[in-house]
Amino acid sequence: MKQLNTKLMHPADQLVLIIGRIYRSGLTTTSGGNLSIMDDNGDMWITPAGIDKGSLKASDIMCVKADGTIIGPHRPSSEYPFHKAIYKMRPKIHSVIHAHPPGLVTFSIVHQIPDTSIIPQARYVCGPIGFAPYDIPGSEALGEKIAAEFKKNPEYKAVIMENHGVVLCGDDIADAYQRFETLELCARTILNAKTLGKPNYLTDEQLQYIETHLPNDFQHFMNVEHPSDERAIRADICKLVRRACDQRLMSSSYGTVSVRWRGNDFLITPPGIQRWDIDEEDIVQIKDGMAEAGKTPSHSAALHYEIYRRNPKVNAIIITQCPSLMGFCTTDAKFDVRTIPESWIFLQDVPKFPFGAQYRQMDEMAEMFKTRPCAMLSNDSVIVASNSLINAFDRLEVAEFAAKSLILAKPLGKLQPITDEEVEDLRVAFHVGE
Repeated sequence: MKQLNTKLMHPADQLVLIIGRIYRSGLTTTSGGNLSIMDDNGDMWITPAGIDKGSLKASDIMCVKADGTIIGPHRPSSEYPFHKAIYKMRPKIHSVIHAHPPGLVTFSIVHQIPDTSIIPQARYVCGPIGFAPYDIPGSEALGEKIAAEFKKNPEYKAVIMENHGVVLCGDDIADAYQRFETLELCARTILNAKTLGKPNYLTDEQLQYIETHLPNDFQHFMNVEHPSDERAIRADICKLVRRACDQRLMSSSYGTVSVRWRGNDFLITPPGIQRWDIDEEDIVQIKDGMAEAGKTPSHSAALHYEIYRRNPKVNAIIITQCPSLMGFCTTDAKFDVRTIPESWIFLQDVPKFPFGAQYRQMDEMAEMFKTRPCAMLSNDSVIVASNSLINAFDRLEVAEFAAKSLILAKPLGKLQPITDEEVEDLRVAFHVGE
């Protein structure tokens, strides 16, 4: 998995970058949460106590030297004791993230651990998860309890803290952040699914099937050309991916974007690269169904190829996981977009395919886009296609807003949908399907 270039970035800059992402994504408060990095010299770099997370600068980051000397203009985070305890217990760990994201706090206060089999990548990214008993924040006792939990299982890199929040570790800060973001998506997916009905979890057999059937035998071509229009598409894809991450419509561990270039040739994002950090050079060109030499395209590249080949009007495709939409993807609840006119105009009626259909029912899915712009994959993702990248993104936003509205409306009562007659009026007025 490609991550931040930690060899070039100072630890203080890394911490400011990641805490900024966490804060802007609404996963911590101004005063809540703390991050640290243990460098190769045995010095710990850690966020300060009592400093606004929304305006943190590299000069605010504190350094606790290996000999205990504290360097910096503030006090180290009050949770410094458990960071220190984790590093002492697990010397191979080089980064720790602690925060109070709403989804994981919900599990924390009911003393439960999210079941990561709800979406395919969560178990792989998060691994087994521990649960540490409560103690006073900032105390040595809390540090001892968290360290003891990490000691129970050498594979633990995530621990839910009783009535407190979550702590996650990683080989570096990017690794820890990916685990943090993925586990919070997992938690919110489960909560949304439970609001809608009964969550459907993936079996070990289903998870193993996907893992063993991911396509990795792409043919490649040499002599890749990058004319100006091709480079422009690369830049557009990267901007769109970062925007999706900013708006929590895509996570660092999941999301694919492609754009048609010439004929049925297109450009697509690769696997194994955290979505926040994708750049133009990472994008993969697909020409005559083959990938440019030296690169691996998204595992769903074959589906993208079929959609483009069968649907000349489709010029952009997005496959991603959004918290509200994933609530519908992981239950039997109907995603009824007959809520407001915009939702139906942009999405029409959204079909749902079974888990793994992107590999086993590729032809059927590709044909579906002749009459529908959006589809759902059970326990996997939502797929949106349109005539341009910005229009595909717009449809994705509308879909997530519609799903969120339906979930928020659940406690109020039954949906009162737009009638068939009103839908027909919309079809005529807005030339839907033409």
